[in-house]
Amino acid sequence: MSKDLLFEIGLEEVPARFLRAAMEQLQDRMVKWLDASRIGHGDVTAYATPRRLAVWVQNVADKQEDVSEEVKGPSRKIALDESGQWSKAALGFARSQGVTPESFTFKELGGVEYIYVTKNSVGVDTKSILSEGLHGILTSMTFPKNMRWGAHEFKFVRPIKWMVAMLGSETVDLEITGVKSGNVTRGHRFLGSEAVIPEASAYREVLREQHVIVDVNERQEMIVSQIQALAQEKDWNIAIKDDLLEEVLFLVETPTVLYGTFDSSFLHIPQEVLITSMREHQRYFPVLDKQGQLLPFFVTVRSGDSRSLDVIARGNEKVLRARLSDAKFFYEEDQKLQIKDALSKLESIVFHEELGTIGDKVRRIRRISDQLSTKLSISADAADSVSRAADICKFDLVTQMVYEFPELQGVMGEDYARKAGEKEEVAKAVFEHYQPRFAGDSVPSTQVGSIVSIADKIDTIVGCFSIGIIPTGSQDPYALRRQAAGIVQIILEHKLPITLSDVFGIALEIHENIRALKRSTDEIAKDLQEFFGLRVKKLLSEDQRYDVVDAVITAGFDHVVSVVSRGHALMNAVEGVQDFKTTVESFNRVSNLAAKAGKAAVNPELFTETEEATLYEAWNAVREDYKAALEAADGERSLSLLGGLKEPITGFFDSVMVMAEDEAVRANRLALLSGIDGDLKQYADFTKLVW
Repeated sequence: MSKDLLFEIGLEEVPARFLRAAMEQLQDRMVKWLDASRIGHGDVTAYATPRRLAVWVQNVADKQEDVSEEVKGPSRKIALDESGQWSKAALGFARSQGVTPESFTFKELGGVEYIYVTKNSVGVDTKSILSEGLHGILTSMTFPKNMRWGAHEFKFVRPIKWMVAMLGSETVDLEITGVKSGNVTRGHRFLGSEAVIPEASAYREVLREQHVIVDVNERQEMIVSQIQALAQEKDWNIAIKDDLLEEVLFLVETPTVLYGTFDSSFLHIPQEVLITSMREHQRYFPVLDKQGQLLPFFVTVRSGDSRSLDVIARGNEKVLRARLSDAKFFYEEDQKLQIKDALSKLESIVFHEELGTIGDKVRRIRRISDQLSTKLSISADAADSVSRAADICKFDLVTQMVYEFPELQGVMGEDYARKAGEKEEVAKAVFEHYQPRFAGDSVPSTQVGSIVSIADKIDTIVGCFSIGIIPTGSQDPYALRRQAAGIVQIILEHKLPITLSDVFGIALEIHENIRALKRSTDEIAKDLQEFFGLRVKKLLSEDQRYDVVDAVITAGFDHVVSVVSRGHALMNAVEGVQDFKTTVESFNRVSNLAAKAGKAAVNPELFTETEEATLYEAWNAVREDYKAALEAADGERSLSLLGGLKEPITGFFDSVMVMAEDEAVRANRLALLSGIDGDLKQYADFTKLVW
């Protein structure tokens, strides 16, 4: 016989950002405890609202499973003494298992006899151990922040106000911080009341009657469907941002969508400012027209029913008006600030105590940017724009708007730079140099923005590495992994003809010229290679097999565009070309013997077999084109040219004894294979491919 189990923890309002993880943690701990306790069960579902965490387990067995376990003890040689009596080791084993020596049996394992005992454990009633189990689950939960209340030593995310613990229709006794469990839950703070739960399976419906939608997925569907219905009714485009939806989801118990308006005079402020103010301060969804332009409306979600929505809307409008008035004031005040005055203020903002001020960082960005421009051979006009963009890329950090909304750095800089008369490509680069800001974000769309973005990011990375700040494990306070991935992404998407070593070298030289480094440049460069290698490997692994990734990475990843092109071409060949395995086998035969070669050069006059000359000629016929294809990062063509060597390689091995008795002939044949192998390994280490 089975019954449903319900465990609800009633709390003071919990911060929305904690609830998803707490709900999943409660579910996970419940499953693990049931399984460890040998209690059979069905589906386990977790719930959460701002005032509760709960878990419902279906079809919980009424008793533990019986268990019969065979335990291995010491070997016969150790278990019996010289007189054939049980040794101290055997008697100790018996005591540890709660049995007598009479229950011992001997079984052979690996040619050795060991003592075995069979332990039978009869399962107890589930309810008899539930109280202890639920207590352990609750007290073992962890949160980003905890609090104590009253005189209690126990810490939890928020004070516990009530608990429900039920197995079927019976309550489970439990007490924590003076709160005793029962079968009474609490509904919506204003619309509901206390309610008795007749049995565990009725939990959701009882709370629904008390104006609480406890199922997280159901609440989300209600919010989204109501927003979509409103958008269709008004012909609006209501932007539903996932992180905002997630937060709102855990701020309400019964969601009702409503909308309000704000004065259209605020629309002269950049819409990113208004949207940020609405989202970050008020948790409002912005309303856009079909062209993506902001309209003077907002959408919000109340925790309650549809009564008096006009009153709620007016209250929200009043609050938003104050917020937008602040934003308008900041925006207008910022217009009075000259860019040159803003730049002078950067000298007093510390970037890092060992790396100087933001002003120092800007000067490094300018020098790195200028050298990157030279390396990339961009036009003189573009180089001038790069220099100016690098000079002013951080000026908006001292504006009131960015002080209030740090996430608008770059956004405001672009707007203010444009209004100050800067060239369009310069203004755009002030925004773009922060891109990509997060995984999946766009890279800078312009050449100027791309160069300044790389310069900013590599300056931070090299600076941190030079003073020993290198990410380890999950620790990465300066987001260096994200910035390294951004550099790789920019080089790849714009197919920039520059290597990672070029980028490292430029930044290292500038840092070394400006200040004394705590570590040698060689040591820093080595760490940078390893660090960026992992970023490139992760990028390749998104759509390529691990062995393909290892093969092309081993051949070199300094040229990002090349390694990605080689990886894609090799992946296509491995999965799509039927006879490619035999091609790789021929390459690997070359590599295996090339390892035995010395330093001798190939001498065609020492060829004694036709197949030697054929292979040598075939190799020389494709080398120039192969090198050019590699240089152009054309993975498909370079692999195709290598594939053309398959037949002459096969013919060579079929007809030529590489390890000839004549030392000169042998060395010459190995030199031929070594030369070919050197070219192969510029593409990939084909021996790493797994079939």
